[in-house]
Formats: sequence, C-alpha cells, structure tokens
Amino acid sequence: MVDVILGMQWGDEGKGKIVDYFAKNYDVIARFQGGPNAGHTLYVEGKKIVLHQIPSGIFHTGKTNLIGNGVVLDAVTLKKECANVAALGIDYKKNLFISERAHLILPTHRALDKASELSKGNEKIGSTLKGIGPAYMDKTGRNGLRVGNLLEKSFTTDYIKLRMKHQRLLDNFNFQEDISSWEEEFFEAVEFLREFKIVNGEYFINEKIQKGQKILAEGAQGSMLDVDFGTFPFVTSSNTISAGVCTGLGIAPQKINEVFGISKAYCTRVGSGPFPTELLDETGEKIRTIGNEFGSTTGRPRRCGWIDLVALQFACMINGVTQIIMTKADILDNLDELKVCNSYMVNGEEKKYVPFQMQKVNIEPLYKTFTGWKKDITQIKEFNALPGEMKSYISYLNEFLGVPVKYISNGPGRDQLVVA
Repeated sequence: MVDVILGMQWGDEGKGKIVDYFAKNYDVIARFQGGPNAGHTLYVEGKKIVLHQIPSGIFHTGKTNLIGNGVVLDAVTLKKECANVAALGIDYKKNLFISERAHLILPTHRALDKASELSKGNEKIGSTLKGIGPAYMDKTGRNGLRVGNLLEKSFTTDYIKLRMKHQRLLDNFNFQEDISSWEEEFFEAVEFLREFKIVNGEYFINEKIQKGQKILAEGAQGSMLDVDFGTFPFVTSSNTISAGVCTGLGIAPQKINEVFGISKAYCTRVGSGPFPTELLDETGEKIRTIGNEFGSTTGRPRRCGWIDLVALQFACMINGVTQIIMTKADILDNLDELKVCNSYMVNGEEKKYVPFQMQKVNIEPLYKTFTGWKKDITQIKEFNALPGEMKSYISYLNEFLGVPVKYISNGPGRDQLVVA
C-alpha cells in the first residue's frame, strides 16, 4: 500500500511537518521528485531543521528512507544536509537509501541555471538557481549522469564529456564566472555519496510493497508548480502531482491508496508568475509577518493572498485527493474577516476553472467573505473546541471542494494537529 502526501498550491504548504507527523505509521518514506529547491521544515526536540533532499522520515527510528529516481540529486547539498542530521544524533547511513536511477546535479547545471535566468531580464522564472531545470533538461535530453554511474570506472570521463557540452552553452551565454571551487566541492561530495546504500529503487520499493509494508510517498513543491499542469512557464521542472509517484518511484497506479493534499488556510507563492488572490496591502503584509512567510531554501519573501478554491479544486481533481490537510490555520487568528476565492472573472466572464495560461488573461478573483474567529487556536486539541466561525470556514471548503478537510495544523509543533 502506498499513500501520497503532496502540496496543493505553489509549494511551501508545510509538508515537512505533516510527513514527520505521519511517518510513525509507515515503514518507508520516499521522495519521488524535485531537488534541493525543496525546503521541508521540521522541529525536532525544539530545534528547527530544514530538509532539502532527505525524506522527512529520517528522524523516526527504524524507518526506511528512499530518495527515488524522480529526484535530481545535489551531492554537495546532501553532504551538508547529512551533517545537520548527524548533529542531532541520527545515523543517516543506516536508514537512507538512494535510487541508482536518480540524476545528478552537476556544477555546470548550476552555472547554466544562473546564466539562463540572467539572460531573461524582466521575464525571469524565479529559479532557485540550484541547477534543477538544466539537470532535468539533460535527463529528458538523454545526456544526464545518474547516481548509478558513480560506481563505474568511466564516471570522470563521462563527466568531462558532459562538462564540455555545457561549456559550449555557457559560452553562448557569455558566462564568465569561475566554477572551479564548485567542482572541487562536487567531487568531494561524490566520494561521500559513494558511501551510501545505492539501490535499484523500483525493485527495492516494490519488494517492500509485496511484503505488506506501508509506503509514504513525499512530494516537493506544489501542484500549481507541476511542469504540465501548473502555471506554465512559471513552474518547476518535474511532475509534482500524484502521477509523479508512479514515474518517480517505479510504482504502479493501482498501488496508490490515500492521497493527502496539503493546503494552507490562505495562499502563498515564491518567485514570479500569476497569483490571482495576491494581497498587496496591509493584510498581505500582516499574513507574511505573522506566518514568517520567507522561503526555507532561499529566504525570499513569499507573496501572500487569500485561499484560491478554483485552483485548489483543480489540484484535487488532477491528484485524486482523498483527504485535505489544512496548515497554518493559526496565522489567521487575529483577522477580522477572511475571504475565499470561489470563481474567477476572466476577461469579463465568470469562470470556475483554471485558464490555459493565467498570465495571458485578465483574472479578477470573486470572493465569499467570512467573519474571522478572533481567537488563539494554538492550544486546541479537539475539533469540537474550534471556534464556530472557523468551523463554518472549513465546512464551506468541504462543500466546495467535495473533499474533506481531515486535519488542521494550528502551530509548528509536531503535536499541533487537530483531527476533524
């Protein structure tokens, strides 16, 4: 049995804490896509830690953690991440496995990412400049190097060949930056990576399923950043939706059971791209400040706005979501009123669907207004104890989306999760 946890918005929905909460109920926690652009924030024994590539089950004793083939892996970032995990007394090598089919992010991928973004001027995508897009481009272009290649004698030769190809592209961008220090770091990290348990990921995980073990597939980014179904071209480079579990881990569709969709009680977005419900006023700034809405990977301020049910319903549909987990509900505790976008006015016509390309049409969000609950909910343990105004808000979401909000996160702590 495989359950899936993924983001329903533009990422940053608080997936790390939720995976950490659920991990105790599973035998295997597996990342199926994305790269070090992910930032899953957890609080372990009161200490904040951000995981970028390691699955969020690493802090649970006896759990198997797999970095799947759909991930593009940055060895340098992984080495630093492992040092942070080890500092908390975790023997990461014991329970962390890496698929041999996962593609590697090379120093020249980072350089290409930076050169490409600089060349776009005002039309920047908002890349994290970590080399993820170019690594996925090499994957689809059948040029990439994979983790399994590290075990071959020809690895350095193959690296040089690909580096020379990348250098020609960098010359076209007139990219002059010296990346020799990046390469030195990379090859040190490669030696570190060779010490891991590198496995045939698809056989590895299917054998676990056949033995009756429970698998939790952990997504990165969010559904509205999916390369096919997100707000293209302002998207990430992988399939962030539940279908990505099949290709990112080698799991058949019928093996997927529950799909947990995570949504904030409001909306945020980092970087460029359309955001219909964005608030460019005091309310937006208040949400950003109270919610500490700054990127866990980049530190960039997040754009904040009201919850967008048109986009959320779209995400429920394409993911086959069975349960919704609402995060950061407590951030709205002090607002007098809340708004929920339940349709778009697109070029003067009311619509309840996501347009082909949001940035090419004029979208005016249409709202339903709710009275704020004006109560501190961070200490509440039972759903019935939540304020009536909040329950009305959640009830409307349930009815509109046709999928129940089953969990409400009311704080950053592991135990701050109310079950509906």
